[in-house]
Amino acid sequence: METSHDTEEPPLPLALARFQVSEEFGFLLPDPLTELPAPYGIWMDIAHELPQLITSHQLRSRIHQMPQLSTQHLRGHEELHLAHLVLSFITMGYVWQEGEEGTVQVLPRNLAVPYWEVSQILGLPPILSHADFVLVNWRRKDPSGNLDTIVALPGGESLRGFILVTLLVEKAAVPGIKAVIQALGAILQGDEETLHRALEELAGAIEAMSEALRRMHDYVDPEVFYTVIRIFLSGWKDNPAMPHGLVYEGVSPEPMAYSGGSAAQSTVLHAFDEFLGICHREDSAAFLHRMRDYMPPPHRAFVEEIHGAVSLKQHVLSSGAARLRAAFNRCVAALTDFRSYHIAIVTKYISIAAARAKAGRAGPTTRAGPSAGKPPSALEAKGTGGSHIFSFLKSIRDTTREGMISA
Repeated sequence: METSHDTEEPPLPLALARFQVSEEFGFLLPDPLTELPAPYGIWMDIAHELPQLITSHQLRSRIHQMPQLSTQHLRGHEELHLAHLVLSFITMGYVWQEGEEGTVQVLPRNLAVPYWEVSQILGLPPILSHADFVLVNWRRKDPSGNLDTIVALPGGESLRGFILVTLLVEKAAVPGIKAVIQALGAILQGDEETLHRALEELAGAIEAMSEALRRMHDYVDPEVFYTVIRIFLSGWKDNPAMPHGLVYEGVSPEPMAYSGGSAAQSTVLHAFDEFLGICHREDSAAFLHRMRDYMPPPHRAFVEEIHGAVSLKQHVLSSGAARLRAAFNRCVAALTDFRSYHIAIVTKYISIAAARAKAGRAGPTTRAGPSAGKPPSALEAKGTGGSHIFSFLKSIRDTTREGMISA
């Protein structure tokens, strides 16, 4: 929190705009650009053709013919984010075009150099992250509000559903993000009424996030997710399929290792954990902390600001107010339930789907995978971010539950 030493007034609550957080869209980029300026038409052309180029095994040769473009004509936050999104998707397609047994060791200079430059300007890693995949990868399809993605990878409607359902979870969190700001201000002003109302609002938002997550079943086929989509979210850190990482040609002769896209990179859950004073176990906390490096720096700063703010839990405990304690516990219970439901989703879309693929019962969709019919196996027990998925998810769910205040 910002403090002032020469006045008795309490410090101002967090201002969302300072952290590139939208009042309407939260951590989602409001109305992202869908086209880059003319000099970058080749990137957009390739990005729009990605699913076909990958499944026809032509993306790598197309990249090798691509001119190396300077990034100097990219202007402003929105253009840079769209460039990062496009280059991230192209990179994942390039690396994983032939599946986990046909990976490359070098990202060619004409792709690696501009990707690195855009990443450096934005403070993001040069790999597809949650920020690219979801936060900036959406557009309005028509005036009635139907949504679509800007760029895609193989996976058809299931990929589109996976991205847009995750986007709806982020959108459902927005009242909760604003409630966190209101609650911190209310604590500083000793306003119990506003604090109670903000906690109820936060609990409702987390419950709405769980409702949004349930829509995954309606739009995403588990077999398509596991055998086609998931590999393109995989990184080159803690991944047996790419044990040495990836050389970004023209950037460094040494290979670099980055984690793949992961829900653990969502700023929302980090912010709510910090606000509710949830303390995760050492190994899980270390992984989550590393995932903050994959967030846009202003969003990371938002989480750090909440971490440094007045303690909600201590305030509720010291107030002795039963209704504040009940409202606090409702928030923690809602977050625990959200994490339990996430485990159920992961069980269906990874664990059960992996078992089916391994048993050879995975049906015709398997043969559409990038590795010509062989479902991926390198990350059977790991998340795309590189964590041991079930032990990690159960650990953070259990430590969330332990954050309840007992009567």
